[in-house]
Amino acid sequence: MTDILMPALSPTMEEGVLAKWHVKAGDVVKAGDVIAEIETDKATMEVEAVDEGEIAEILVTEGSEGVKVNTPIARLKGDDAGAAKPPSSAPAAQPLPPKGEDQMAPLKSPPAGGSTGEAGEGGKSTTLPAPKAADGARVFASPLARRIAAQSGVDLKSVKGTGPHGRIVRRDVEGLKGGAAPGAASTTAAEPRKVQSLEQQGIPAGSYDLIPLDGMRKAIARRLTDSFRDVPHFPLTIDCEIDGLLASRAKVNAMLEASGVKVSVNDFVIKASAMALKVVPEANTSYTPEGIAMHHHADVAMAVAIDGGLITPIIRSAELKSLSQIATESKDLAKRARDRKLKPEEFQGGTFSVSNLGMFGIKAFASIINEPQGAIMSVGAGEQRPVVKNGQLAVATVMTVTLTCDHRVVDGAVGAKFLQAFKAMIEDPVTMLA
Repeated sequence: MTDILMPALSPTMEEGVLAKWHVKAGDVVKAGDVIAEIETDKATMEVEAVDEGEIAEILVTEGSEGVKVNTPIARLKGDDAGAAKPPSSAPAAQPLPPKGEDQMAPLKSPPAGGSTGEAGEGGKSTTLPAPKAADGARVFASPLARRIAAQSGVDLKSVKGTGPHGRIVRRDVEGLKGGAAPGAASTTAAEPRKVQSLEQQGIPAGSYDLIPLDGMRKAIARRLTDSFRDVPHFPLTIDCEIDGLLASRAKVNAMLEASGVKVSVNDFVIKASAMALKVVPEANTSYTPEGIAMHHHADVAMAVAIDGGLITPIIRSAELKSLSQIATESKDLAKRARDRKLKPEEFQGGTFSVSNLGMFGIKAFASIINEPQGAIMSVGAGEQRPVVKNGQLAVATVMTVTLTCDHRVVDGAVGAKFLQAFKAMIEDPVTMLA
């Protein structure tokens, strides 16, 4: 008898909804059979059986919410029955630790059994050897956890890790001092901010309806709170005249009419931002504790509003794609995002984000950075405004864009250079082809 476990369908998944069973007790399954559907905070995905055998018992009923990863959901009876695995489209279930460390792989992997460097004072590299347990085995800890432990005089051999596969992460050593008892991190770390109820804040009970938080809204609240609190950020705003873009768009769409493809202003924005990232590669970066990651391609995430929240499907290598390719891909991604049919690799990662609220008439706004990306660009509505040209008052269609930058990797001058490159391309789309 083997337990079938709730799979982790993405690196950040902690729990999900067991939406539907495709099998019942007594059914015989073979490897590759779809046995269930799981709803994560972003999508609905199918779960396949690994080996053949008979479903002995269903442990978690259909429709159950908040089912923790690795919780037994059913039992399989068979000679070599294994646990269920995530769908082939999802990466193997190896959840990453919480935001703030280890979300991104080091730029260079340390040699086996070796050590990992950390930036010390003055930017010099300080090598912290990986500690060994009493039996000589290596104690697995993240680079940031090792640095905090070294600074606090904590013996990592006495700390119990709560990260993936027992790895010691930041939260396990924060708040500990030399000689602290094993496992003390959870009790000595700073307590989370206490949130008052609405009644405590003066709103009478019964004067509102409470809609329970679903997985997506919880994930949005957690990730954006962490980003706004922990990432030092600043906005840069610029106005772009887009009359030339609108004329070019009309010509492009006339050329593509027979194919049924229609290019939007947002497709031009995605293409222009990708090309600008190649002109100013310092803006196409991510912060990691090990160093600054310089991305090889402009993987542009586009914000899509869906029922109950927001998701950011990604146009990979957007700098290499034509406007018609971007238009076709963005339309497909947006539709499948609203149907919650995206694969994890289609909305996780990315090197840059674009959020466009112009269709709602929003003139200007600033977005919160979508980690691990180094910047996000907010696009407002194009509207006719008075402008001065050659000392004369004129009318032009103007669009305001705001770039929110992670100051750890994108300084003010870098952000300004990116916006200059973007402005030149969006105002004269022919320059995108150069």
